[in-house]
Amino acid sequence: MRIFKKPFGDSRRHRRKEIPDGLWNKCPQCSHLIFRKALDENLKVCAKCGYHFTLTCWERLDMIADEGSFIELDTRLEPCDPLKFEGQKKYVSKLAEEQKKTGLKEAVITGQAKINKVDIALGITDSRFIMGSMGSVVGEKIVRLTELALKKRWPLVIISGSGGGARMYEGMLSLMQMAKTSGALELLKENNVPFVSVLTHPTMAGVMASFAGLGDVTIAEPGALIGFTGPRVIKQTIKQDLPKGFQTSEFNLEHGMVDLVVPRKELKDTISKILCYLVPA
Repeated sequence: MRIFKKPFGDSRRHRRKEIPDGLWNKCPQCSHLIFRKALDENLKVCAKCGYHFTLTCWERLDMIADEGSFIELDTRLEPCDPLKFEGQKKYVSKLAEEQKKTGLKEAVITGQAKINKVDIALGITDSRFIMGSMGSVVGEKIVRLTELALKKRWPLVIISGSGGGARMYEGMLSLMQMAKTSGALELLKENNVPFVSVLTHPTMAGVMASFAGLGDVTIAEPGALIGFTGPRVIKQTIKQDLPKGFQTSEFNLEHGMVDLVVPRKELKDTISKILCYLVPA
């Protein structure tokens, strides 16, 4: 009796097809392979080394706010092209691509929510949308959110993950949002309404130099890159080696730039405790 065997190559291709794509993630820090479901259950934190993966604004929202409590505001605001920017790619084309890719109109969502039954004004930036950079609409939404917090006397919580700073496509109109958001937060401070700023990876440039750096209490996630200019550019400019861990959350905590470094699993309860101290009963 003659026995026919399938070629070895065909068998390998067959086995590969039985394993769906996207089941595993590789940790950028320790290169550990992590089962996707296990990673999601651990709030996208590597169980081996503690590396905090980047989250979308909606994942952040699910993690921070009480279920069903978020009401999004200013949903109709979306950016335009005031300079008719035509660099390597037209700004209008880039905006269309980013909106399609992320499902967002801009790099921030804002609204009212609850954290452990405490009313808050909540803003979350999303680094997927042009690196979470601050255009006119981002600044406007942050200001409107701050005005809501002042009107309702609700604590303001903004979770920043913006590595792009002010958005060059909008020129001075984007740059002025630094002063605009800072002015709104100063008014909040004068009226004793607390602002908790949460810094995640990355929080850089104009965002860090304005609203993200002005919290009454500033919390950072472990290992986040926090600063104005990135370490690579600084090293190229000053031609010197930088200190170990330069511009990480831990480095900033040691040098007094942040108040707390809090693991993701403890973030909601930590914010809740801070609000209990800051908000009159």
